[in-house]
Amino acid sequence: MTRNELIALHGQHRFAHERTYYREPLVIERGRGCRLVDHEGREYLDFFAGIATISVGHAHPKVVEAVAAQVAKLSHVSTLYITEPQVRLYQALARVAPAGLDRAVCVNSGTEAVEAALTAARMRTGQAEIIALRHSYSGHSAAVRSLTGQSTWRPTPAYGPVSHAVSPYCYRCAFRATPAHCDLACAAEVEQVIRTTTTGRIAAVVAEAIQGVGGVIVPPAGYFERVAEIARRYGGLLVVDEIQTGFGRTGRMFAIEHWDCIPDMIAVAKGLGNGTPVGAVLAGSTVAAAFKTLYFSTFGANPVSMQAALAVLEVIAEEGLVENARLMGERLLAGLAALAEQFPVVAEARGKGLLAAIELADANKRPLAELARGVHEAAKAEGLLIGLSGLDGNILRMSPPLTVTAAEVDEALSKLGRALAAATA
Repeated sequence: MTRNELIALHGQHRFAHERTYYREPLVIERGRGCRLVDHEGREYLDFFAGIATISVGHAHPKVVEAVAAQVAKLSHVSTLYITEPQVRLYQALARVAPAGLDRAVCVNSGTEAVEAALTAARMRTGQAEIIALRHSYSGHSAAVRSLTGQSTWRPTPAYGPVSHAVSPYCYRCAFRATPAHCDLACAAEVEQVIRTTTTGRIAAVVAEAIQGVGGVIVPPAGYFERVAEIARRYGGLLVVDEIQTGFGRTGRMFAIEHWDCIPDMIAVAKGLGNGTPVGAVLAGSTVAAAFKTLYFSTFGANPVSMQAALAVLEVIAEEGLVENARLMGERLLAGLAALAEQFPVVAEARGKGLLAAIELADANKRPLAELARGVHEAAKAEGLLIGLSGLDGNILRMSPPLTVTAAEVDEALSKLGRALAAATA
């Protein structure tokens, strides 16, 4: 079929929520490494990576080989039986997880991982109330969507007892603090939310290590240490959502390692599978032992996904991709900071490792959403794919595969600079 035929049929048969980027939607045909090729043969530098999912590059040979071999051998049996890929992945996850988080349950997605973590927290504590953060996003099921702190991603009312604390959004600090004079009021506010909006006993505080959909919001130093202490003092657990940040994305195996904090559970997905459907919850033995109720995910621990994830972890280790993410992330953030100096509309460049963003705002911090959309379109015209995010849609975010090279980072910065120039002309 032609590109136009595919676009027309997509519009005819899709649900209304299934929207696409760009005035003229892209139809992607294939990918390799950090490159994508559309249906008409045009190449793009992919700095969005399937929403921070493609960790080791498109069509990495080792992952392709592992998936193909497993499909030819065994594609599914369910967790009512044990398979070697499942056991080997559990072992591999225990080796790379923060100390003590040596138990895992595998599911199909980040949404399912957060759902399982909520259930485990409530089973372990005997409490139901959850504290989440504003500007957050952790998935699309009814329960998980209730954690979301953005009206744009909550089409229906909240489901379940969830209260929202202020986000650690330094650029738009609710307490008007500055990085040089920050007393972590955003962390202390978690305690006030518990005391004023709950029974005083909670099941968990659930927070993304770095808020992705919110616009790459990086908490300040000391934040998670303080929040963990508060959560546990009120009977709850700390559940960290590493769906976008896990497995090297931020220059550490897990983003929470940027803080001196070991959470009670970590929810992971995206980069673990490099595009195959897999998610997991990592926890310690006490939490795992408390999760005794019947709980099932038909395709959880699917052997094809398990083999893909094993191959991904092997590639990350063999190719030194955590360190590459750190080094290339420093190069990317330095380049984005230079663009912020060149273009006044770039109010802030931020991120960690290969999860980065620029926020577009005027001198009074008013979001420039229309301009962001213009830069987004102009970047596509330059052959660069990036993401749009933030409550107001004024943030451009970048999350290339961890295999990205210095030359590709420089190429992306050049293309983004031209896109900014075109959109602001």
